[in-house]
Amino acid sequence: MHLAQAIEREIRNAEIRKAKVKAEDQIYHLAYYDGLTNLPNRNLFSDKASAMLARLAESDAIAALYLVNLDRLPYINSTYGSGVGDRLIQQFSHRLSAYSNENCWLTRIEGCKFAFFNANVTDEESVQEFASQVIKLVIPPVTIDSLVFYLRLSIGICVYPAGGDSISKLLANAESTLSHTRYLWKNTCTYYTKEIEEAAVKRSVLETSLRTAIEKNELLLHYQPTVDLQSGALSGVEALVRWNHSEFGLLLPEKFIPLAQETGLIIDLGRWVLRQACRQAGLWHQAGYGSLSISVNISAIEFDQSQLISSISHVLAETGISPELLELEISESTLMRDAETSTQILQALKDMNVKIAMDNFGTGYSSLRYLKHFPIDILKIDRSLTHDIIIDPDSSEIIAAIIAMAKNLDLLVLATGIETKEQFDFLHHLRCDRAQGFLFSRPMIAQDMLHLLAQRKTGTLA
Repeated sequence: MHLAQAIEREIRNAEIRKAKVKAEDQIYHLAYYDGLTNLPNRNLFSDKASAMLARLAESDAIAALYLVNLDRLPYINSTYGSGVGDRLIQQFSHRLSAYSNENCWLTRIEGCKFAFFNANVTDEESVQEFASQVIKLVIPPVTIDSLVFYLRLSIGICVYPAGGDSISKLLANAESTLSHTRYLWKNTCTYYTKEIEEAAVKRSVLETSLRTAIEKNELLLHYQPTVDLQSGALSGVEALVRWNHSEFGLLLPEKFIPLAQETGLIIDLGRWVLRQACRQAGLWHQAGYGSLSISVNISAIEFDQSQLISSISHVLAETGISPELLELEISESTLMRDAETSTQILQALKDMNVKIAMDNFGTGYSSLRYLKHFPIDILKIDRSLTHDIIIDPDSSEIIAAIIAMAKNLDLLVLATGIETKEQFDFLHHLRCDRAQGFLFSRPMIAQDMLHLLAQRKTGTLA
């Protein structure tokens, strides 16, 4: 009897030990492996890669960190659901795993971003060859149920030791490098350079200081006039934001607007621009230029905000300018993302009596059906079309067609980027309504704009 009890106790203890080991294994797996792909997570990856790096430091060997980003996943998630996106990630990670081994660790960093730390490379050629092999993985499409997806990726490459002496540094530099691939063709790779690191540092400084730029009064507006091509009078001005940065000097919008959009700061920045522009327009109206309109750009992010209508209404009430003299410029691509919703928002704006301009017209793919029903007032032709109207027959024919179409729809046409008398004569002959460009004036501060208004009060182009 005692023997049977002892055996039973040993069996029970063995089961407890086995369950404990299993639980410990499960805890370890949860702590060090990605739940979706079953790949090593970032913590385990960093530990293993750091150990490999320590061994490499004892020799002159190199290694390479590859940061791989699968493009369009947010679009796929929003269109087909996150379940489809998760299965796509799983299939893609399975393909990547074909190149993972004891000297080449793979991890899923987050979302659609993966990383390899490859100690098998020996020279520049082998570093590039591995990247090429990874790119080839997206050539075959991925099929999920009845859906077929053609994948695209971008790769940021950072080589040890030149690109960093720790995994955290290599990852950071690869991240900076990856951000530069957004301007390149997809399914390509970019190598880390000192210039990229300097750009990343500058970007970090800009992001930090942009958050306080409004409070520190570092933002300012320049104004570029719009000319009535038939009378020669200045019909309005466009407000263009600048940033007088304490370290980098006067920055044009292309240097900080994309950053403001990525960080969400474009909302506060856009409201500041609208308020300042309307205040300044009110001062010009009080000075005797009561018919001068003011144009303000509305970004795609601002256009999507539920508070857009109330925010504009509040600024109009606060500054006291007539709604008919406020022109809101919204890009063609923004309006065409969801034409039905855009029509509703535009109608709400029109009910406030503000004017609506479709910006960058001619660069997208507007449906004429929606163009007819959009409650807009002005088509603003992009400078990419007006630039070659004298030497390129195709451009001139497109411009002529746009102007004719706009007149049939009872819309005004504003041509941008006008720099020569020949361009002016061509547009004047076609009876284009308005133009903007260096031929008439570069953007200027408010005081200089007031002087120009006084000089042009006669309504001549001279």
